[in-house]
Amino acid sequence: MEFSFSTKSHEESVHAGRCLGKVLETGCVIGLVGDLGAGKTCFVKGIAGGLNDIPEREVTSPTFTIIQEYDGKIPLYHFDAYRLEGSEDLTDIGFDDYVEGQGVSVIEWADNISDALPEERLLIDIELAGENDRCFKCGAKGVKHEAVLDEFRKKFEE
Repeated sequence: MEFSFSTKSHEESVHAGRCLGKVLETGCVIGLVGDLGAGKTCFVKGIAGGLNDIPEREVTSPTFTIIQEYDGKIPLYHFDAYRLEGSEDLTDIGFDDYVEGQGVSVIEWADNISDALPEERLLIDIELAGENDRCFKCGAKGVKHEAVLDEFRKKFEE
């Protein structure tokens, strides 16, 4: 299943993330792909807000720490794979325990560790389409993630 949409501002990208956060379930894995400055962290700010009412200012890119954990009714595990050489670097941080655990995992720069991602997942490609414009292309694999993507589409289009 696929779903595409565009945003024209930071606020619209955060809103889109909030819509996704509101429909996520335990065990969901979301891979984010896009160039530097495409808005991956901005989108995660929205996910955190929709999932657990976490304020935008509290969500930061875990570029140097690799993972940022946010508590809530469903824990959010925010990964940044920008500095990783490959999936073998994930062993030390217990990546499999996170993605197979009781939270939601969001991975920025997911293309850097594509061989470590579970088969069932959401993959969202964010493209720069102008100074503030972004194009989001979402794809889902697996029954659970396809259902979540469908619910996200409905929530976003409300």
